[in-house]
Amino acid sequence: MRGLTTALAALAVIGLGYWAYHQTILTQQALREVDHLQRSIGIERERLSVLRAEWAYLNRPDRLRDLADLNFDRLGLMPLGPEQFGDAALIPFPLPEELVIDNASSGGPGLAGPDDEEFP
Repeated sequence: MRGLTTALAALAVIGLGYWAYHQTILTQQALREVDHLQRSIGIERERLSVLRAEWAYLNRPDRLRDLADLNFDRLGLMPLGPEQFGDAALIPFPLPEELVIDNASSGGPGLAGPDDEEFP
C-alpha cells in the first residue's frame, strides 16, 4: 500500500511539473505577443501623428486660398457674397423627444414626414 501511495504521489508531482512547465511556455508566448502588439501600436501612433501633421500642413488656409485662386476658372467657383449666407432662424430643427411624445399622447400634431412639412 505504501508503494502505491508513493507511486501515485510521484505521478502527481510529474503531472503537476508538466502542467507548470506548459503554463510557463504559454505565459512566455503571451508576453511575446504583448510586446509585439505594443511595438505595432507605437509604430501606428507614430504614423498617425505624421499623417495628422501632413493633414494640417495641406489644409493651411493660405495654401487652400492659393489653390482656389489657381483653379478658379476650371472649378467654376463663384465669389462669396453676403446673399449666399442664410439666417440660422430659418433652419428647421427637430423637436425634442419630450415634446414629440407629449403631442402624440395628447392627440396633438405629431411629427410630419418630409413630404408633409413645408419649409419657408
